[in-house]
Amino acid sequence: MKNLVIRRPDDWHLHLRDGAMLAGIAPESARHFGRAIIMPNLVPPVVTGAQASAYRDRILAALPEGADFTPLMTLYLTEQTDPADVVAAHQAGIITAVKLYPAGATTNSASGVKDFDKVRGTLEAMAQAGIPLCVHGEVVDSDIDIFDREAVFIDRVLDPVRRATPGLKVVMEHITTRQGVDYARSGGKDLGATITTHHLVINRNAILVGGIKPHYYCLPVAKREEHRLALREAATSGDATFFLGTDSAPHIDPLKENACGCAGCFTATNTMSILAEVFEQEGALDRLEGFASLHGPAFYGLAPNEATLTLTKGDPVTYPAKIETGDGPVTVFDPMMPLHWRVG
Repeated sequence: MKNLVIRRPDDWHLHLRDGAMLAGIAPESARHFGRAIIMPNLVPPVVTGAQASAYRDRILAALPEGADFTPLMTLYLTEQTDPADVVAAHQAGIITAVKLYPAGATTNSASGVKDFDKVRGTLEAMAQAGIPLCVHGEVVDSDIDIFDREAVFIDRVLDPVRRATPGLKVVMEHITTRQGVDYARSGGKDLGATITTHHLVINRNAILVGGIKPHYYCLPVAKREEHRLALREAATSGDATFFLGTDSAPHIDPLKENACGCAGCFTATNTMSILAEVFEQEGALDRLEGFASLHGPAFYGLAPNEATLTLTKGDPVTYPAKIETGDGPVTVFDPMMPLHWRVG
């Protein structure tokens, strides 16, 4: 196969930041994706419907003229979140989902949830209104190894929350483990899971072998090879439980390449070429459209994009090593393999 035409894909987990960074990197996602779930972990976080509406306006203003890209906004769940505001924002079409960060789990998560009993009322209101909960699934206990935090979260937090709130639609974001794959598959119609581009490509060796490689450091951190293989099997299986959420997360190089480097891989620019390469390696090019373009809209109750995207196989395609922004350079994720599929 030399040409592949699919419905235009969506990104169900995206960081666009704000200000000069937003202006610099928003065009990278708008080029190939029709819609994206936008993360609310700004400083300060997006916690009300009014703040989400204002942030959406800033995103739209940052897009290139004529861009066909719809930001799907989320609210940052805190222990002070007003359930009525969440429901009103959803009914008004301002937000698509709510994001749960356990306090301290990742970048700009200090305002997240520590006591899950304090958000029970909001979760119940969301279940009744059909508002999905997007979950960063890691515990933050200091006695739990960082490579085990996703599996422990499922047992200690996610499963009890879902049992206590029947009907709550939940997206397990950026799963990284075999346990995450297995639990997502067992959850029924109200449970979905996103998988990132970079977790299909790297295991923890990419971060640690031959010196510390900060541009492969992300949270949840990449795990053992057995988990990467489980993610590749899930993504390429055709199972509608799994869909694309890049978690593309830009940080300027000085904040990545220092003694306490930020977590995040920036994949917005070359994700579709990487995914085509991965799916071809797995003999599953015919399932790429489902993963990237169909399963996510179905879970969120939306129609797939009408527009299409064409991928063409040929000589290796190159992408810029960095995206220059007003805040500084952002390094584009290097998949460490030739990419033979170009968009367009």
